[in-house]
Amino acid sequence: MSKSGFTRAEPDARRQSLIEATASVLARDGAGGASVRAIALEAGVSPGLVTHHFGGVDALIAATYAQIGEQVSAALDAAVAGAGNDPRARLMAYVAASFLSPIADRALLATWTAFWGLVIARVEIAALHDTQYARYRDALEALLGACGLAPAARRRAAIAITALVDGLWLELCLSPAVLDATEARAIAEAQIEALLG
Repeated sequence: MSKSGFTRAEPDARRQSLIEATASVLARDGAGGASVRAIALEAGVSPGLVTHHFGGVDALIAATYAQIGEQVSAALDAAVAGAGNDPRARLMAYVAASFLSPIADRALLATWTAFWGLVIARVEIAALHDTQYARYRDALEALLGACGLAPAARRRAAIAITALVDGLWLELCLSPAVLDATEARAIAEAQIEALLG
């Protein structure tokens, strides 16, 4: 402990705490409430640390979006890895992971919708959105290809599945009493089976 009574966190730990605080503020207050002051207060640090580590709130929000996107991708990849070698099982595991923790989470929904709201207003967020969704669709296309779907049909099928999953995920997070993970998965599987023929 320093003479002042405060301990200094390592820079990576401080950056991580600011990213976590940003996600919390976005979930609670939306994009309009994500100010340097609000994030610093949530993290329990001085506002100057936001500028020191990220240069400003826009870069911090972008870093938060990138990290949450990586966490979602890691959960999807883990689901596929745990599904074995059967191509259809791997595809269904990739899709169904969106209906389970940690992805099917109301706090994540609140944070994610704040990001979506920023896609139109901020170029860097739009670029991250495009990159993340391209990665998701690319993975779907590869999984669909392994299931035998013709190359010409993969792009549209991946877009259709992405829209289906997004819609079911929203409904599941917003109205869990109406739709649960098992039913969301069943709906998605039925539609995917129809796409695959």
